[in-house]
Amino acid sequence: MRDYQVSQRRACVLIGVDPKTVRRERPPDHAEIREEMREIAGLRRRFGYRRIGVMLERKGHIMNHKKLYRLYREEGLSVRRRRGRKRARGSRTPMPVPLRPNDRWSMDFVADTFGASRRLRILAINDDCCRENLCLLGDTSISGVRVARELDTLVRLYGKPACIVSDNGTEFTSRAILKWASENRVEWHYIDPGKPQQNAFIESFNGSLRDELLNEELFDSLADARRKLAVWRYDYNNVRPHSSLQNRTPAQARRAFLLNGGVTTDALVPAGQHEYQTGRLSL
Repeated sequence: MRDYQVSQRRACVLIGVDPKTVRRERPPDHAEIREEMREIAGLRRRFGYRRIGVMLERKGHIMNHKKLYRLYREEGLSVRRRRGRKRARGSRTPMPVPLRPNDRWSMDFVADTFGASRRLRILAINDDCCRENLCLLGDTSISGVRVARELDTLVRLYGKPACIVSDNGTEFTSRAILKWASENRVEWHYIDPGKPQQNAFIESFNGSLRDELLNEELFDSLADARRKLAVWRYDYNNVRPHSSLQNRTPAQARRAFLLNGGVTTDALVPAGQHEYQTGRLSL
C-alpha cells in the first residue's frame, strides 16, 4: 500500500489475505465523554439523551445534539419503555379457606348493555363459604369510591369479612379501596394478572349470571336492568339450588350455620372444602 499507492482492499486481493485479518477496529472517539455518560446513566437510569446532555454541559462538555445522540446509542443507554402499570401488592398472608360466612368475600365486574347499546357495569360481591350473593349493583359507571361505599353497607348488614379477593382492576386498586382496606383492617388479596381461576368462586357466579340472566333478557333502561338484577339475585339466594351446597340454597346454608352456633357441619361445607377442614387435603 505504501510502495504502490493501492487501497487496502486491492492489496489484500493481490496477496490473498482476507481484509478482516488486516483491518482493526478504531478506538471509540471521545472516550472521556462516553465514560461520563455511562456514569450519569448508571445513577439516573430513566434519563434520556437530552437530560444526559444537560448534565454533561454542567461539566463543560458541549456538543451538537446529533453527536450526543450517536454516542448515546452506541453506548447502549437507550431507556426501555416500561410495559404495564404498577399493581397493588395486597396482603402477603396465605388466602384463608372459607369455612364460615365472612371468612372470605370475592368480587368482580360483569359488563353488559341496555337500551341503545349503552354500557352497563355490574358489581358482584359473594360470600365464598355459603355462596350467597351479597351485592349485585348495576350502573353505567362504578368508581372505587362507589365500591368502598357499597362495602361499608355490606359490613353493616353482614359483618366485616376476614379477607376479600379480587383482580387488579383499576377500581379495586384505587386509593379509595386501599384506604378502606387499611382503615377496616381487612386483608385484600389480588389474583395474578391473567389468572381468573385464582378467583374461581366469583367466576363461576359470573358464568351463572350471564347464562341465566344476561343472555336471556334485554334491558330497556337502567331501571329495568336494576329491577331484573334484584329479582334474579333473590332467586339465586333463596330459590335456586346450589350443587356445591348439596342442592341447598345459599340462604339456607347461612341460616343453618347460624343455628349451629358458628359450627360448620359436614352438610354445610361446600364441595372440596371438607377435605381442607378435616386435613385430608393439603393446601
